[in-house]
Amino acid sequence: MIFTVTLNPAMDKTVVIERFAPDAVNRVQQMRTDPGGKGVNVSKVIVRLGGESVALALAAGRTGEAIGDALRQMGIGTDFLYGPGETRTNLKIVDPVLRQNTDINEPGPQTAPEAAQALLDRLLHRLAPGDIVVLAGSLPRGLPADTYAVWTRACRAAGARVFLDADGEALALGTAAGPELIKPNGDELARLTGRDLRTHAEIAQAARALIVRGVERVVVSLGAEGALFVDAASVTYGPGIPVPVGSTVGAGDSVVAALALAAARGMTQEETMRLAMAAGAANVMCSGTQPASREDVEALLPRVTLVKEE
Repeated sequence: MIFTVTLNPAMDKTVVIERFAPDAVNRVQQMRTDPGGKGVNVSKVIVRLGGESVALALAAGRTGEAIGDALRQMGIGTDFLYGPGETRTNLKIVDPVLRQNTDINEPGPQTAPEAAQALLDRLLHRLAPGDIVVLAGSLPRGLPADTYAVWTRACRAAGARVFLDADGEALALGTAAGPELIKPNGDELARLTGRDLRTHAEIAQAARALIVRGVERVVVSLGAEGALFVDAASVTYGPGIPVPVGSTVGAGDSVVAALALAAARGMTQEETMRLAMAAGAANVMCSGTQPASREDVEALLPRVTLVKEE
């Protein structure tokens, strides 16, 4: 089973505004809402691609209940722990004319460390050796920066495979706990390593340094440029696939979903990379954070190219 963990979920409201301008009246042309948060997005894509996933989350209020209801309607298993306050709503502004995407994210409710421990206990009760756990997204206020490190160690001790997608100190401490895979973007990897990474060679070198310290694989998403797949034996570049842009929000989550699903299915390294590239590109074509259809992902697979760099 693939379990995703979202400790700071959100309801994502996406609006389309042509020529969005600050300090001015802006009129919305289109609007949609989607249950969100990085782990939630991963579960949505896994199920759309024909896999199975259980989404665990810390949630609150009517917004949290609405997210859980929406996921169950999509056929996604849920295990939500509800607490006080109100789950956040994030605003995504898409400007198709200026080709800009602006995220305005709320911080989320204050969360007690005991709540996170209770959710971890629930997960550990369900885990079986070989299960995959995806830890993804920001930490809510109140949780310590080493939360993902604690979860990683506990899940690994239970025999699970851990994939981590985070940023800042949470990523740094979580990486030190030895997850199987991390998926930073270029900027996140630069912050993690404290280096200015300009070339593929520099990115690969930084990723390899993390592998030496215990991570098995590092996948670095590079936006429209594509992604680098790095392990101890090889570096492979997947150039971005040119597609019409609906929204870039959630594209990286789609890559993580494909990586997790491929691991669960025992796919080859090449099949895994191809699925990840196609899933990321297909979801860029969608509005909001809705997952792309399985048919759209499969249609892009023949357009994926992979280049060995070492």
